[in-house]
Amino acid sequence: MSKINLLLIGLLSSWALPTSAQTNGSFPNADLGELSQREGKLTAENCAVKYIRNVNIPAEVEGKLVELKIEEGMLVQAGDVIAVIDDTSATLALNLKQAEEKEAMLNADNDVNLKDAINSEELAKAEAESFRVLHRKGATPFYEMQKKVLEAVRAALRIDLAEMQKKIAEAQYIAKRNERQIAEFELRRRKITATFDGYVETRVAQLGEWVQPGSPIATLVQLNRVRVEGDVNAMEAGDAINAGTPVTVRVRTSYDNVLEIEGTVGFVSNEIDLRDRFRVWADIENQRSPAGGWLVKPGMKAEMTFH
Repeated sequence: MSKINLLLIGLLSSWALPTSAQTNGSFPNADLGELSQREGKLTAENCAVKYIRNVNIPAEVEGKLVELKIEEGMLVQAGDVIAVIDDTSATLALNLKQAEEKEAMLNADNDVNLKDAINSEELAKAEAESFRVLHRKGATPFYEMQKKVLEAVRAALRIDLAEMQKKIAEAQYIAKRNERQIAEFELRRRKITATFDGYVETRVAQLGEWVQPGSPIATLVQLNRVRVEGDVNAMEAGDAINAGTPVTVRVRTSYDNVLEIEGTVGFVSNEIDLRDRFRVWADIENQRSPAGGWLVKPGMKAEMTFH
């Protein structure tokens, strides 16, 4: 075979390689924007994957850490207890407030004084009426009759006083109940919980360490959903992109693989920079790798194609 024929075969083989390299959503040795540029679709530039939630979980009260239930790399659920601050004093305070609430409740439910006042009033009224009859018959002086009448009035006032005291006792019970609830809240604040489902990226605190309010215990990040953020040319886009616009996100997960995920635009900035670009982002569902990790990680380069 001549050298010219060999050269032609080599050139034809090199031209044919790119058409057979695309398999299973992977685009080896291709730029992220290359396919979209071929399709003539609007894309965002300078895209990168970011966290939606990246939170330092803090201590809310001061004290010594007596339990630390997390390590870096652990998955936690919202509401899981990740650390406990010494709660001895808070527990004792709660026990005291529970006892005081019980006492106030008994006082509020006690109506013995009110019943006694009602009975006393009925007796005083009966005596006053008897003395009126005796006075009309001349059997008792006026001042004795008047004394019994005033005692009946006093007995009526004692009913009002008993009712007022019962209302005061009920108000005191409400106050003690609120104090008990505050004590329960203070006890709960010593249990540091995860605020969302996430991944422990960093454990800051150490078991036995004395922490202050606001001291970070651990850094918790969300990885089941991530955010892809980029810039769009305002002159090309016009008003075609809005929140809710369908978007295809391509994320380069390795040198020879690009992962495609469908989503929608979550935010479009109204501010245009000096390069005639505005910021957009879309949240996407992350995917698990066969090894159990996450395929898309914050910091990866990406591209967004708008439909």
